[in-house]
Amino acid sequence: MRLRTALCSTVSTLSALALLSACSSGSSTSASGDAPLVGVDYPRSDTDFWNSYIKYTPEYGKKLGLSLKTTNSQNDVAKLTANAQTFISQGVKGIAMAPQDTAAIAPTLAQLEAKKIPVVTVDTRPDSGKVFMVVRADNRAYGEKACQYLGTKLGGKGKVVMLEGGLDSINGRDRTEAFNACMKKNYPGIKVFGEATNWDGAVAAQKLQTDLTAHPDIKGVYMEASFALSGTLQVLKQKGLLVDPTDKKHVFVVSNDGIPEELKSIAAGKIDATVSQPADLYAKYALYYLKAAIDGKTFKPGKTDHDSTIIQVRDGVLEDQLSAPLVTADGGTYGGVPSVKSDDKALWGNNLG
Repeated sequence: MRLRTALCSTVSTLSALALLSACSSGSSTSASGDAPLVGVDYPRSDTDFWNSYIKYTPEYGKKLGLSLKTTNSQNDVAKLTANAQTFISQGVKGIAMAPQDTAAIAPTLAQLEAKKIPVVTVDTRPDSGKVFMVVRADNRAYGEKACQYLGTKLGGKGKVVMLEGGLDSINGRDRTEAFNACMKKNYPGIKVFGEATNWDGAVAAQKLQTDLTAHPDIKGVYMEASFALSGTLQVLKQKGLLVDPTDKKHVFVVSNDGIPEELKSIAAGKIDATVSQPADLYAKYALYYLKAAIDGKTFKPGKTDHDSTIIQVRDGVLEDQLSAPLVTADGGTYGGVPSVKSDDKALWGNNLG
């Protein structure tokens, strides 16, 4: 996920402590004097999802007995490259990163491989190059789950807007392609207006407003991440469409992330569903696999002991696809896809404190 502009000043609802951690460069959290030193580059600090990841990272670092050096590349691959050089100079034994431009990171990965510094990528998978493990959820499933929910709610007919993420990201491509393919196969009576937003909330809101003006009979919105939540709610309110799900004017909205504000919006009837992307488990297993790499462990494709599946993406790249459930108000099943209720305490978005 990424926005065109990433600033350390943020409207996040998370604590100032998390923001301070996100905006610092080269800060460290030490578990013990003998703890292996690893580098973690945070990709951004302007969304609740990534600020949640930032909050969880030092907690799991301490639990796993690791010392951390952290940086923030703020959606800039040049900064990520520079931060990797800093980590090398600091003598880290491994690096976790979440490259938002999944093509441009290849030279940095090649350099780290040459220096025998293992890399775990979080949330995104590099288009080329080797990493020890990719930790993400099945992003094609995100698009399919959103499709099945909207297709069911609209009875297979009508118009929906898809507010796409950045197509330079494997996540944006996976979600977009899967949503389109699912609609074409299962709900051919639904017209999809795909809108490129580059993960920019302002762009998403402007394009949604344009679509609703031109097509006032639009009945569904798929936001590929919570970056579009605030703007979408504002546009719907301005159009008189932010109404209870039982009102015939209601526009069904599905998001991806599972942040607290999404869960609250589902409970309030403002949006209808999301896919909970596990910020807590991203932090936990990114560091888990870094420690495993340092310890000389190896992994193979197959089921894990934490309700996920490791797949081989290509030679030299394994991906641990963590669970990411559909979340709704009623916990029902839509198009064969089960969901969990938005108030379920097992959801990380309900446990931030």
